[in-house]
Amino acid sequence: MEEPHEADSFDAFMRARSAGLLRYGYALTGNRHDAADLVQEALVRVGSVWAGVRRKGDPERYIRTTMARLHVSWWRRRRRERLVGSVPDRPYEDSALAQAETRGGVLAALAKLPPRQRAVLVLRYYERYSDEEIAAALAISRGTVRSQAARALDKLRKDWMPPVDRDQPQTLTRRQQ
Repeated sequence: MEEPHEADSFDAFMRARSAGLLRYGYALTGNRHDAADLVQEALVRVGSVWAGVRRKGDPERYIRTTMARLHVSWWRRRRRERLVGSVPDRPYEDSALAQAETRGGVLAALAKLPPRQRAVLVLRYYERYSDEEIAAALAISRGTVRSQAARALDKLRKDWMPPVDRDQPQTLTRRQQ
C-alpha cells in the first residue's frame, strides 16, 4: 500500500483539527482574532516540518505546544498592548466555542487573568499537562508553574465567590477549621 503524500496528510489533519485548535487558541488568548492568528502561525511553522512531526506520533500535541509557546512569545513582546484590527466582512461562528462561552463564564474569567496565568491553567486543565510538561512548554520552572496556577486559581475563586451574607450561618471547610 502506498503512503499518502505528506502535503495531503497535512491538509487532512488541518481540515479535521482546525476547529479544535481554534477553540484551544481562544482559551489561550481570550480573543477570536488572536486565536485564529495563533492557529495560522502554528500551522505554518509545523507545516514546513510536517514529515518529522508526523513521525513523532502525536502531531496535535506538538501543534498545541507550538501554540502555547507562540502565545507566550507574543505576550512577552506586547505585554499590555492591545491590537485591534478592522472588522471582518463576516464573523467566524463556532457553535462549540459559543457554547463554551456561555458555560459559567469560564472563558470570560480566564480572559481577565494575566497571560502567563491563563496559559498555565489552560495547559493544566484543558490539555491535562503535568507541571513538568507545562514548564517545558512555556520555558519556565516547575515552581513558577505552581505559583502561577495558585495565583490564577485564587483570582478565579475571588471573582466567583458569592458575597457573604452576615445573617446566614457559615459552614467551615476543613481548611478553615
